[in-house]
Amino acid sequence: MSPLKAALALALLLGLQPVTTDLYLPALPRLAIDLHAPMAAVQLTMSALLLSFGLAQLLMGPLADRFGRRPVLLGGLGLYALASVLAAVAPVIEALIAARALQGVGMAASVVCARAMVRDLYEPHEGAQVMSKAMSGLGLLAIASPTLGGLLTQLGGWRLAMVAVALAGVVVWGFVAWQVPETRRAPAASAPPALSVWRSAAQVIAHPTFRAWTALISATYGGLFVMLAGSSFVYIGPMGLSPWGYGLAMASASMAYLLGTFWCRRLLPRHGLTGSVQRGAVFTLAGGLGMLALGWLTPGQADVLPWVLVSQWLYSFGHGLHQPCGQAGAVGPFPHRAGVASALSGFTLALTAFLVGVWLGQAMDGSLKMLSCGLGFWAVVTSTLAWTMVQRHGNPLPAASSAPSTS
Repeated sequence: MSPLKAALALALLLGLQPVTTDLYLPALPRLAIDLHAPMAAVQLTMSALLLSFGLAQLLMGPLADRFGRRPVLLGGLGLYALASVLAAVAPVIEALIAARALQGVGMAASVVCARAMVRDLYEPHEGAQVMSKAMSGLGLLAIASPTLGGLLTQLGGWRLAMVAVALAGVVVWGFVAWQVPETRRAPAASAPPALSVWRSAAQVIAHPTFRAWTALISATYGGLFVMLAGSSFVYIGPMGLSPWGYGLAMASASMAYLLGTFWCRRLLPRHGLTGSVQRGAVFTLAGGLGMLALGWLTPGQADVLPWVLVSQWLYSFGHGLHQPCGQAGAVGPFPHRAGVASALSGFTLALTAFLVGVWLGQAMDGSLKMLSCGLGFWAVVTSTLAWTMVQRHGNPLPAASSAPSTS
């Protein structure tokens, strides 16, 4: 594939994640009313999605290394579209939770294979450049998703929003079927046998570069997920926004993220992966501490909304630098184990988001204070990791043990 087509494919495959979460966000308060569901159950529709997404990556990564990216992609995307239809017609909250969990399994195939394809086609620093372009495309999808979700929710409720998610799955499946070739370098015969998967996983986890980048992207996504899963109850509640207005607010944060990916591409040639995230951490910390101050020093009503948005923009801008560098860096040392490395990294990220969702379900009271505590915590963790662990271990040199196993 040409770099442009590769970036487009990656944007669509990785973009299913914000489509699955962001398009659905404006519908959460109305969903709770329609299905007579408590806050904890509504949060579980997000948490179950991410838990199954994380667990399924542990399966999809080895499968993609053994059988190739394309068959795993097509099967996973087909499952994703089917699960989205089931979610749209779910009669009770329990059925919706189950359908969302099934969505997560299909989404895992899309994201794992996308990350592995970057390593198939490019060396780490080149891969970060292509990944940043893909993340720019993902940013456009993230901008459109909450805006469209808010409009669809106002027009036809949360079920119409879920129908749009199903259509997105069908479109991406069609693109892969007609435009995306197999990218795995090794033929199927030389792929690692099933018995060596655990050995491969142990080698990946033991690598300090993998641990550094995986910790960074998990932490920065933890803060983002606080906003994704918790902000609708604050923005549509005490701050008085409509679902459509809330969609626009989230779209503006996605625009800040998009700008971050653009700046990432400018920084990479001069400062590399580690230098880029070091600079991005400044924005991450400023956004998190700004939100924390607003939550504790103001009543959190509509008059502080502009400042809340500025804090969210700053955090999202930093996220736009951390994610492209982190996702390329985590798989960088493993040219022959990219699927396993991608799966383990993605599982850690998803597990972090799941735990954040569980916390939100118990602690979230609709106030800006609780939202700000979550974002502030993850901003401090992310910036600390960027300035310490990533700076020491972030250079993605190939692992000596990454050659294909013959056992």
